[in-house]
This record gives sequence, C-alpha cells and structure tokens, in this order.
Amino acid sequence: MKERSVRTQLFRYAIVGLLSNVLLYAAYVVLTRLGIEPKLAMTMTFVLGVTQTFVMNRGWTFSYRGSGSRAYMRYWVAYGVAYVINLVLLAVFVDVFGFPHEVVQGVLILGIAVLLFIAQRLWVFRSSPSQGFR
Repeated sequence: MKERSVRTQLFRYAIVGLLSNVLLYAAYVVLTRLGIEPKLAMTMTFVLGVTQTFVMNRGWTFSYRGSGSRAYMRYWVAYGVAYVINLVLLAVFVDVFGFPHEVVQGVLILGIAVLLFIAQRLWVFRSSPSQGFR
C-alpha cells in the first residue's frame, strides 16, 4: 500500500483538527462562562480532545497499521508536551500580561496544531525508520 502524501495527511489532519477544535473550543468557552477557571477548563477539553483525535488520526489521517498501544503512548507523550506548552503560555499571556484568555487559547490552538502534526508524522505514527516526509 502506497504511503499517503504529506499533503493528503495535512488536509485530513486539518479536517479532524478543525472539527474537533471548534467543538472543544466551544466547550472551553461554555465551561469558563459557567465559572470554571480557564486553565482547568483547558485541561478538561484537552484530555477529551486527545482521546477523540487519536482514533481519527490513527485510522484516517495517517492510516497507521503499527502497534496501537505504542502509538497511543507516543500520542499521549506528544500531547503531554503540547499540554505543558499550552498551560505555560496560557498562564504567561493571561496571568502576567493580562490578555483575554479566549484570544490566547484560540491562537495557541493553531500553533500547537502545527507542532503536533510534525510529531505525529515523524514519531507517533511512524511505521518504519526510513519513513519521513514525502
């Protein structure tokens, strides 16, 4: 089976990400409007998003046929790093600089998405040592 091109994977990743992040961002805004602290609301939606997107990215975006448990652990490691980056930057830009948390979180979603695509393409769903960008 021919490996999917980066363009196809990026397109599919964007579709999964857009749909997921629109729903998760809406949930984030609702949770914060209900009085939940922004960093806790981000954590709640982040955990839900990781689990939800793993299934779609593994099967549809990257057509990964390797070890599901290995990929799932790597997925959580990649998202754990992304979570820490998200949390630190949310705290800095909201708590230190006073930017609106809705705007900061919206911008962070985009930047972190790019980093996560690269991590998934090169590490999480990498089938063989020779697989790379094509």
